[in-house]
Amino acid sequence: MRKWSDVERQLFTEDEIRESDLRVAIIGELIKARNEGKISQKELEELSGVKQPVISRLEAGETNPQLSTILKLLAPLGKTLAVVPLKEA
Repeated sequence: MRKWSDVERQLFTEDEIRESDLRVAIIGELIKARNEGKISQKELEELSGVKQPVISRLEAGETNPQLSTILKLLAPLGKTLAVVPLKEA
């Protein structure tokens, strides 16, 4: 039986895998911050101006959010993005 990582490398380029992993990590941190703050998606809509259905699709991984949307969602959660060096593989 083949591992997913082997299949993934056959289907996607290294850049596509890296981009997907980064998107998943950012969305995961957003969800974590929202849950830690005990903020519902509807409350985050009110705080950020981003509609709840957009938040839901973003959290489910059904959309590729724009940077401006991510920043709008992070600010009311007391978070921001930071540019840091990539870890060596």
